[in-house]
Amino acid sequence: MGRGSNFNELCSSRDGEAKKSPESTFYSWNEIKLNNWIVINEKIYDIEKFSKKHPGGERLILNHMAQDATDAFNAFHTDIKKVNKYMKAIEIGRLMPNDSNDEIIEQSRDELTKDFRALRQLAEKMNLFETNFYFFAFHFLSIVFMDLIAMIIIYYSGYNNWFTYTIAVLLLVTSQAQAGWLQHDFGHLSVFKSNKMNHIFHRIVIGTIKGVSADWWNYRHFQHHAKPNTVKKDPDIRFGSLLVLGKIIPRELGEKKVGKLPYQYQQNYFFMVVPPLLLPIYFNFENIYFLYKKKNYTELAWAMSFFVRWCIQYGPSLGIFGALGLYLLVRFIESHWFVWTTQMSHLPMNIDRDNQHSWFRSQLMATCNVEQSLFNDWFSGHLNFQVEHHLFPTMPRHNYYKIAPYVKSMCKKYNIDYVEKSLSGAMFDIYGCLKESGELWYDAYNM
Repeated sequence: MGRGSNFNELCSSRDGEAKKSPESTFYSWNEIKLNNWIVINEKIYDIEKFSKKHPGGERLILNHMAQDATDAFNAFHTDIKKVNKYMKAIEIGRLMPNDSNDEIIEQSRDELTKDFRALRQLAEKMNLFETNFYFFAFHFLSIVFMDLIAMIIIYYSGYNNWFTYTIAVLLLVTSQAQAGWLQHDFGHLSVFKSNKMNHIFHRIVIGTIKGVSADWWNYRHFQHHAKPNTVKKDPDIRFGSLLVLGKIIPRELGEKKVGKLPYQYQQNYFFMVVPPLLLPIYFNFENIYFLYKKKNYTELAWAMSFFVRWCIQYGPSLGIFGALGLYLLVRFIESHWFVWTTQMSHLPMNIDRDNQHSWFRSQLMATCNVEQSLFNDWFSGHLNFQVEHHLFPTMPRHNYYKIAPYVKSMCKKYNIDYVEKSLSGAMFDIYGCLKESGELWYDAYNM
């Protein structure tokens, strides 16, 4: 679930007449589903009005209605005691003892969930949620250093020397890609103990350094984390009519004779559309539309500060159109880096509707890891440990390797696949999974 600093304002009073104490009021799962309430730590909350004010976005909390959101809640909040205090304003009762949710199809869910929560407590005792500030300071300074070197090269050489211009472009691409991983850390509140400091630096890195809104990023990214690879709930697999994904949905669409494109060839046209256009075109459009729709002018100012900075840095040497061309070139190359690195851990994995699996199982089904190495860690911003990151999104990334053996042990106990691949193998699997999904659609369509 999302979080923010405005819970005092959002949850300061109850609506309606005086009610029975939540501690003495019990509801069954049938009543919870009927009213679209949510359950957190066996406490029941009415989110109908609060959802529109939810700091993490309305869709994020609505994606958990009529479900137990305990582990998602624990995963995203670093100030749980404070948040619990203000959530009392929407608390209405308790879950009826020994009442089961008949929509949950997972076997041994309770035991698995209990073990996962014990694992989280172990991680806390091991201080794996504590940050090494030198690690993040080094990454921040390296980003600034590469940006400054590129600016100096452009200032003295401009277009006059294609070799030095290429070096400057590569430095800017690397700086922007690494800034993308760093803003991701701040967005997950995994750097500072103070949420306020995380929010400030998040806006500096993603806004002034990258030109994107922090609120927009969090809005879509938390949905992805809460329900990864879940149809209609994970925006990262929302490709509209461009692609069919997974092994179930393509068959269903094929049987219904639904097909706007030749999906049997999607493994080919994917690489001509998504990697080159996602960052320079689609994300820019979606970011601006989001801010316009929300009338969030503060976030717009943060994003615009990047373009002011960019024009000041490169306008005098390249002119306004030259600076714009440099920006688009950098984003074009960076977009390939971003798409390959993020999609290799998700697209080849299970993609389906929301089957209400436990937090642990759902994250393992939707994510896979890439082998650890100094290069892989740096290249992916430690998202080669995608499994551990999804299980513990607020954990500083330099500690993923420490919790990984315990995660593997839990997977072995419950016979859950812990998928780990080579970097090249994971990237090649993007092609393979798209090809398989396209063929499943094609076969069903032509039956």
